Amino acid sequence: MNALDFTGRVVIVTGGTRGIGAGIARRFRDAGARVYVCGRTASDETDFIQADVRDPEQVDRLFTTVGRVDVVVNNAGGSPTAPAATASPRLHAKVIELNLIAPLHVAQRANAVMQTQEGGGSIIMIGSVSGSRPSPGTAAYGAAKAGLAHLATSLAIEWAPKVRVNTVVVGLADTGEPTGHYGDSLDDVAKTVPLGRLATPDDVADACLYLASPLASYVTGASIPLHGGGERPAFLAAIREPVQDNSLR
Repeated sequence: MNALDFTGRVVIVTGGTRGIGAGIARRFRDAGARVYVCGRTASDETDFIQADVRDPEQVDRLFTTVGRVDVVVNNAGGSPTAPAATASPRLHAKVIELNLIAPLHVAQRANAVMQTQEGGGSIIMIGSVSGSRPSPGTAAYGAAKAGLAHLATSLAIEWAPKVRVNTVVVGLADTGEPTGHYGDSLDDVAKTVPLGRLATPDDVADACLYLASPLASYVTGASIPLHGGGERPAFLAAIREPVQDNSLR
């Protein structure tokens, strides 16, 4: 038996038309799942449902259209760069709405379906290291992602045992889009990661497949750090010579 065979299972990926979301959707399809993706902008993609996940009525329509759902990946999110001192209250509210409140709406609706069906279901939040370390330039986004990770742990307790809720905490990533977050600095940024490269959509998708599979049947309320070893501490660049510490010999 292949634990990563999702034949006959139904998956929803929010924000699944491009970047990391598209990679997650593709991998679930390759594993045999029936995958629905949603987004605000119309798409010709198969099994696409136009929906703004910030709108509870559109979220309701999404789940009514799909019916049974075994896995939901809360991927839709993001934020423009803006200094916290000058960003408008409206921008802050919109960023938190998209990255925290909307995933809660989606998760609530998914749970309502999963609690009534045999086998329950799995909800996966796509988090960010911005929620666990300072996020200058995207402070509201970082705060929302911190809240998202905490939300997942609370929902995991409330909705167990039928529904498992986990988070994939994504680090520096190459989304595969022509104009990505790092611009022309992609290679330089990759050198700051211990594993020597940025995360790819497939890396994130692999973590999602694991969390949604029987292999993770006892995993809920967990966060999987997907950051290639994290980020090298900045102070190390200021040390000219290696320090020999013989105090513990």
